[in-house]
Amino acid sequence: MGKESRKLIANNKKAYHDYFIEDTWEAGISLVGTEVKSIRMGKCSLKESYVHLEKGEVILYGFHISPYEKGNIFNRDPLRPRKLLMHRYEINKLNAKIDQKGYTAVPLQVYLKGSLVKVEIALARGKKLYDKREDIAKKDLRRENEREFKIRNL
Repeated sequence: MGKESRKLIANNKKAYHDYFIEDTWEAGISLVGTEVKSIRMGKCSLKESYVHLEKGEVILYGFHISPYEKGNIFNRDPLRPRKLLMHRYEINKLNAKIDQKGYTAVPLQVYLKGSLVKVEIALARGKKLYDKREDIAKKDLRRENEREFKIRNL
């Protein structure tokens, strides 16, 4: 099998800010036709979304897909819960890790892999306020160093 194209549709930047990312998984997502068309046009948002495990299934909540303009009666609720498609052993592994204190599952990005819509979900541990401040300080320092380097090389 050759290398398939991967086109990023939506990214959850806030997840990187609010959590330490420990491990990631790729999951398919159960959608209807008009939702796929809307995603292909880039009309979706991961901002307030989260992943929850219920009865051995992985469900994505809060993932907003704007209704497809030409979809009329076939359009579904933009915020409906959507089932993520993963292998049983992956779900069991994820569930075992989430049961530990402080861990949660968050969606990181939605992308097209070939003709399929995929969601990357991560096992994440929440950051404390001082961790966030530390990250911001590192980012500022890196930006400052890049600026100095750019000025010096002009």
